[in-house]
Amino acid sequence: MAEAYIGGTGMTPFGAFPDRTGRELFAEAGLAAIEDAGLTPESVDEVFYGNFIGTLSENQGHQGPLAAEALGTTAPSRRVESACASSGLAIRDAVRAVRTGDVDVVVAGGMERMSNMGTARATDGLARAADDLFEVRAGVTFPAAYALLARAYFDAFGGDRTDLAHIAVKNHDNALVNDHAHLQREITVDDVLEAPEIAAPFGLYDACPISDGAAAVVLVSPSYAAEHGLDSGVAITGSGHGGDTMALQDRRSLSKTPATRDAAEKAYDDAGIDPTDVGLAEVHDCFTIAEVLALEGLGLYRYGEAIGAARRGETRRGGTLPVNLSGGLKAKGHPVGATGAAQVVAVRTLLEGTHPRSDAVGDDVTVGLAHNAGGTVASATVHVLEVMP
Repeated sequence: MAEAYIGGTGMTPFGAFPDRTGRELFAEAGLAAIEDAGLTPESVDEVFYGNFIGTLSENQGHQGPLAAEALGTTAPSRRVESACASSGLAIRDAVRAVRTGDVDVVVAGGMERMSNMGTARATDGLARAADDLFEVRAGVTFPAAYALLARAYFDAFGGDRTDLAHIAVKNHDNALVNDHAHLQREITVDDVLEAPEIAAPFGLYDACPISDGAAAVVLVSPSYAAEHGLDSGVAITGSGHGGDTMALQDRRSLSKTPATRDAAEKAYDDAGIDPTDVGLAEVHDCFTIAEVLALEGLGLYRYGEAIGAARRGETRRGGTLPVNLSGGLKAKGHPVGATGAAQVVAVRTLLEGTHPRSDAVGDDVTVGLAHNAGGTVASATVHVLEVMP
């Protein structure tokens, strides 16, 4: 199937920007992506905009047209919502639109602003990505839900808090040179282990921050790129989407994520590759255990083997498979509606050699992967990016 070329990318810094509006943030990211592509807003055929809790944080519905308007266009636009996987799914919808030939130039991305809500209200808003009837009303929060997954994983395969601490230390270290990262702060394994407990076995440093920010990607058809002389070095060659039950109580296992597995298998088949071809990955590490679950669901590690990957150095810079060189959600930050697009921005720039951590990417690496998950992985998207010859 035809590739969707990445013509340009853009993103805001991730952090706390309570005084900026969502439309301002998305305009900054989207216009940067359009400029990076060497295009103008008049060139855009359609806009795919990921956002999760804007109806609460911005008191704003019908956000699609506002997102397009922020970019200086009245092109058709839609809001795509799949909790923390909203912009991953927006990119998947955009890839499919380009491939069908319906459009030649699209902007896909997302935005989230949560710091204006305060921690308690933002936590309550994020909980709406869980099953309200069977989880939220029983008091389940996302730190608690992922803590349950960590406990189930330890019971099934072993591992301990120190293994998870090495993931947090790795991703904070990767973010130190990333000026777009929310937390450019070095931490140690002892810092993680001695941090205040938030939901056993997690301490504070096992969780990502509450972030604001936006990210956007311009996708163009191969024919449009050829006709207009666009120099696209990287394309999305594989896309997959998987699902699972919302409530954890309905799942066969809490130590595996079949939504990630299904999305990955579809993306690999779509791109004509297998997991051994992947040279770097940006995965959804909202909590440290999530990186472990992702790597195994993606088939990059066997079940039970990813728990020690960071501790062994395999997923660090210089390791056999660098993971979350951007800093990941854990340190780069997690404005939920923007995260999936930001992962694609990171993989593209890492492969092209323009990311501050590109020096950790081997000369022989031509395939990268972006994995975005919604809720407790009731939904997941996977995108394969490849350097074009």
